[in-house]
Amino acid sequence: MLKGKVDKTNLPSRHVTEGPSRAPHRSYFYAMGLDEEAIAQPWVGVATCWNEAAPCNIALNRQAQSVKLGVKKAFGTPREFTTITVTDGIAMGHEGMRSSLASREAIADTVELTMRGHCYDALVGLAGCDKSLPGMMMAMVRLNTPSVFIYGGSILPGRLDGKDVTVQDVFEAVGKHQAGNMSDAELDVLERVACPSAGACGGQFTANTMACVSEAIGLALLNSSGAPAPYESRDQYGVASGEAVMNLIEKNIRARDIVTRKSLENAARIVACTGGSTNAGLHLPAIAAEAGIDFDLFDVCDIFRDTPYFVDLKPGGQYVAKDLYEAGGVPVVLKELRKAGLIHEDCMTASGRTMGEELDMIKGDADGKVIYPVDAPLTPTGGVVGLKGNLAPDGAIVKVAGMATQEQSFTGPARVFESEEEAFEAVKARQYEEGEVIVIRNEGPSGGPGMREMLATTAALSGQGMGKKVALITDGRFSGATRGFCVGHVGPEAAHGGPIGLLENGDVITINAVTGELKVDLSDEELAMRKANWKGPKETIYASGALWKYAQLVGGARQGALTHPGAKGEKHIYMDL
Repeated sequence: MLKGKVDKTNLPSRHVTEGPSRAPHRSYFYAMGLDEEAIAQPWVGVATCWNEAAPCNIALNRQAQSVKLGVKKAFGTPREFTTITVTDGIAMGHEGMRSSLASREAIADTVELTMRGHCYDALVGLAGCDKSLPGMMMAMVRLNTPSVFIYGGSILPGRLDGKDVTVQDVFEAVGKHQAGNMSDAELDVLERVACPSAGACGGQFTANTMACVSEAIGLALLNSSGAPAPYESRDQYGVASGEAVMNLIEKNIRARDIVTRKSLENAARIVACTGGSTNAGLHLPAIAAEAGIDFDLFDVCDIFRDTPYFVDLKPGGQYVAKDLYEAGGVPVVLKELRKAGLIHEDCMTASGRTMGEELDMIKGDADGKVIYPVDAPLTPTGGVVGLKGNLAPDGAIVKVAGMATQEQSFTGPARVFESEEEAFEAVKARQYEEGEVIVIRNEGPSGGPGMREMLATTAALSGQGMGKKVALITDGRFSGATRGFCVGHVGPEAAHGGPIGLLENGDVITINAVTGELKVDLSDEELAMRKANWKGPKETIYASGALWKYAQLVGGARQGALTHPGAKGEKHIYMDL
């Protein structure tokens, strides 16, 4: 432990704590009750995405206190700060969803600016909802500080009529209600019991998917993401994470020592074998770019293709995050992957030990119910599949967890919509036919702007009993809670002149998740002619402010929809200034 006077020659906090010229700075620190010893210690930023927007984040400020105890116990000086987060469950199905993906960049940017401005030596980041997890991890890798990530934990499942229910059931109930298959009173009861506690959505949606990623990539302590948010036992992980970051400072183990090409492959494995959210195909390339590593959507999907799917979680399966935790959590899943030779064991982790050393200490085994043995998987390939073809030269992604092989191909005529709202109104009015491919375009990162998720539309289709009778493709995204044959991240997006922007009603589209194809039955000549006649991107009402700025800067989904060049363009590393 770093007890006593610390040599800050190579620590950023020297710029604000050391020497006579920093007397004004130190006067501020004394004003907050710090003493000489605290000022002389390493400074650790403890960042949370706490707010009162949704249950995902409501417990984070309390959890941060346990982290600070751990930092202090290991002779560090914690400084807590907050950043924004936009919660998809609240933002879903209306204009607010445009803020969601942009908030990932805002989180990474504001954490970076806070760390730089105050010269903190290390970072412990706590996050609860979808974009806040990758946003926080991106900041860690961008700054390349000693870093530990902690997930705020999942929500407890609700109970109704003897069954577990989640917010996914409420979204799908809206479709049933519209179809006349659920009464006002039944919907009223469901919405009151579905979400009984603090925590993020309980299924293997984006938050829990990225929480699993945080452990597999090595930025979080093993098993730290599993306990539900209301469990006060989570405090032990907070304390341990605070102690762990001090150990990383002492050993000079930084975020990019942990996030490597191999650890990104480990992370992609955990997404595939748990039937995780397609959004991981966007966030993993973004985290990789912050480290200067080329790891795009196609690289992610290559890993998905040869990883068995063996963890039975909603929405494709039966169980929720609490069940996974009780079955041994991510460590047991990683142990199963190791049995199949699918984990790089030499990757460094936040504990200061390698992944292999960590897994050697894990005693649990697959229970055969939530976690199947890797040699007896639910399906031999991953729950998420990448697609490519003349309709998606830069790729697309589809979640097939829980779908039979014969359900994983679809050919039908296009029914084209220029926005999610247009599609949702048509679905509500049943203005579509069985066998069609619903196309929602102008919803990409730039064209949206914001690459909205389409849960309202897909949930309405499921509620009408049509989830398996139509397919849907978009240059936007899908919620991790989406079910049915829904293809997202189609690139290039319509606003960048991609083929999805050239489609017309009746064009015959083929989606084949078995062969990895997404194509339209048009010749290259026809597509070229349509491109020549293309009138340019759809006009947007977002002509100023944060969303305008985001639309100007954001790159394609294939590379993670970043708004800056990543570490490839960097001329310095924060920790070395």
